[in-house]
Amino acid sequence: MSSDIARMRNIGISAHIDSGKTTLTERILYYCKKIHKIHEVKGKDGVGATMDSMDLERERGITIASATTNVAWADHSVNIIDTPGHVDFTIEVERSLRVLDSAILVLCSVGGVQSQTITVDRQLRRYNVPFIAFVNKLDRIGANPFKVRDQLADKLGRNAVLMQIPIGLETAFQGIIDLVAMKALYFDGAEGETVRIEAIPDELAAEAAKKREELLDAASLHSDELMESILEGRATEALVKAAVRSGVASRGLIPVFVGSAYRNKGIQPLLDAVVDYLPHPGEVENRAIDLDAGGAERVLTADPGAKTVALAFKLEDGPYGQLTYIRVYQGRLRKGDELVNTRSGQKIKVGRLIRMHADTMVEITEAGSGDIVALFGVECASGDTFCGPGLNLAMTAIYVPEPVISLAIEPVDKNAADRMAKALNRFTKEDPTFRTHVDAESNQTIIQGMGELHLDVYVERMKREYRAEVTTGMPQVAYREAIGQKIDFDYTHKKQTGGAGQYARVIGRLEPLAKGGYEFSNEVKGGRIPREFIPSCDKGFRAVLKKGPLIGFPVTGVRVVLLDGQYHPVDSSDIAFQTAAQGAFRHVYMKAKPQVLEPIMKVSVEGPTEFAGNVFATISQRRGTIVSSVEDGTFSRVDAEVPLAEMFGYSTVLRSLTQGKAEFTMEFLKYGRVPAAVAELLTEQHLAKSRKESPQGRSERS
Repeated sequence: MSSDIARMRNIGISAHIDSGKTTLTERILYYCKKIHKIHEVKGKDGVGATMDSMDLERERGITIASATTNVAWADHSVNIIDTPGHVDFTIEVERSLRVLDSAILVLCSVGGVQSQTITVDRQLRRYNVPFIAFVNKLDRIGANPFKVRDQLADKLGRNAVLMQIPIGLETAFQGIIDLVAMKALYFDGAEGETVRIEAIPDELAAEAAKKREELLDAASLHSDELMESILEGRATEALVKAAVRSGVASRGLIPVFVGSAYRNKGIQPLLDAVVDYLPHPGEVENRAIDLDAGGAERVLTADPGAKTVALAFKLEDGPYGQLTYIRVYQGRLRKGDELVNTRSGQKIKVGRLIRMHADTMVEITEAGSGDIVALFGVECASGDTFCGPGLNLAMTAIYVPEPVISLAIEPVDKNAADRMAKALNRFTKEDPTFRTHVDAESNQTIIQGMGELHLDVYVERMKREYRAEVTTGMPQVAYREAIGQKIDFDYTHKKQTGGAGQYARVIGRLEPLAKGGYEFSNEVKGGRIPREFIPSCDKGFRAVLKKGPLIGFPVTGVRVVLLDGQYHPVDSSDIAFQTAAQGAFRHVYMKAKPQVLEPIMKVSVEGPTEFAGNVFATISQRRGTIVSSVEDGTFSRVDAEVPLAEMFGYSTVLRSLTQGKAEFTMEFLKYGRVPAAVAELLTEQHLAKSRKESPQGRSERS
């Protein structure tokens, strides 16, 4: 396999759930001779797809964790990360795209641009990842790749252009027409391994010529040389490919390829496109922050001779210790090399260097710039930067969304408690969106995540991998509290206990903050509060916001303006001003018209048009607002905004109302105010719980 960086590609395969990502990856592995037999997702042979190595993935037929592999195609080395399509596991997509140079966006030829496609597109934009599109499942009833190309332009605002058109559709899908070479491609053999090149069928010649004109028009915008050659009637394949490659690199052009991974059609030309159109690591600009130069940005070079810079983007705790996935951005890694973790300052020595193929490990002695490999036995956190001696750089962090759902779990006995603690310690380390804490009042262990499926999977993994039998409570929504109006405060904290006492006075106001979060503004003049106690006030306000007085959830959307105060030369202290800030907040909070906010989810329901009425009814019953409804023949999609609290158990209801033919996806959209009746009920429940957990309540029960 060539070690030349120009012959390397780092790609991710991303899409909406059930678009065929893992099926596509399985074919790529087969045609690149990485595996010798194709296995299907949820296959009848009981084996399952290669990249779905977890038992849960094979049973459920979904990808839960991203999987890495390396293949060779046309004398190029291609690192591939297969990512989950379900929104609950979106962190896997985030951290994969953070370290990849390019991607393949897979779309279903029937569903087109779906809700998670939009989310993936947003992630691709966040990390400036160039990509090509693959319209899959052309053998399905209702397949329409032309409609999907239009949706890429209309819904995602992308300049998408067809590179191929199909020969037949649905059950008549036979092959594809390459609009660059103007040839028809057919895929023969038991597994479609033989590509047969023929002349374009006469009945499709006119359409192929028209689509080629559209391709040339789009590509010529990225190459003056191609534009001139078109005018002179001498546009060559090489010029077209160079122009398309330039458009992809600038993210101004999205080439669209077509096929059916399940029917083994269109995969080899897609692999050629990865080599022809996607950039190699040396063509992608990566930056790091120089910690020794006040945070100035430095451009990294994919030069094997430069000092090493690598990013740890994923952790796995296995039976042999921690496995750390890293991307080498600059320099090279060899066994025995010394690296520095620039976050902790800890020095490490590279021991075992691993190249991953799903859950199989291959030991290697060296990794160069652009490589994605793994290290064994390195203690670090996800997002840590490793540098060679003499460098002190940090790569930008991975975006981590906040959890929206929580669940109380309880071990059945002492042994289960110990195992559960080990499992939670591992899972929170591996997945930044999975969090856990012990509730101070109920003493229950609370787990938090991105959705019901996310938490279900971790509870199931506890039972299977750690034999930790646990019982779960009802899912709990991550509510928030906020103030409804501006309010002034003037609070004095005074405490005398013999000797030095405590004294602090704070004056200011609380203001609603529309964008959410917390802001602290110090406007104290004339040293009325000594400078060293200003951070104490900030710390006090931050602490009290963690648990609101109304329903016991964090308070968000607050701006604290500190205007004045008083101090005592002997009795004032850090703790006194912290306590004063907390007392000031509690004193005026209930007068600031506090509100309860709940997570509102963006819900997309897809299914046969005949059940659209039932879908509308279920959304209305759940306090939902229908945003749009699209009908496309026998298929329809309803987009809505629904409170998360109303979505528990929705999958069961939807299945029963649509004979199992509809499916839905949801992701967090925003926080919205709950209706007064719901807020009142939540307040009463919090008061009852507080009374029950109070010392007096406990003594009455005993």
